Amino acid sequence: MWKRCVPASMPDAGSAPLVLWRAYVPRWAHAPLSGEGAARFGGRWNPVGAPAIYAALELSTAWAEYNQGFVQHPALIAQLRLEGARLADLNNSETLAEFDIEETIHRCEWRADLDAGRLPATHALRGRLMGLGFDGVVYPSFMSPGGTCVALWRWNGAGLPKIEVIDPEGRLPKGPASWL
Repeated sequence: MWKRCVPASMPDAGSAPLVLWRAYVPRWAHAPLSGEGAARFGGRWNPVGAPAIYAALELSTAWAEYNQGFVQHPALIAQLRLEGARLADLNNSETLAEFDIEETIHRCEWRADLDAGRLPATHALRGRLMGLGFDGVVYPSFMSPGGTCVALWRWNGAGLPKIEVIDPEGRLPKGPASWL
């Protein structure tokens, strides 16, 4: 179940599992839900050291975000099912207004801010939203106009949202040294 964050006066629109697409480095085929790659390098919605899962509602968006408009790198693409997440929907102008968030957050130059020793606006907002009990955000794709992305900060622990890889035939490897 996805609990969409909309202004209190509006009904909660999310009750069904959210199906997502994730493109990630094949080396991590055995650990598609670790979030460790994001923790190692940081990202738009997570600082270095903080795991995160980045995914998209559309396969094409997942691919575009993974490659960041550069060389087409090999990727593993997985479909995910997310349930019970409290996500702040930053595509919704009413949500932005309720939390006093400028629409410019979507164009935050987070890498430039980090390079200059500044806290990116997206990282500051992440901290604020986590403090309010949110598990992640829904936001517009930067690399695929019209696409929708999800950044998840908490998952698969006691009382946390559940996310799983849809792998009905068990094709993903069980460990880093094996494709068995």
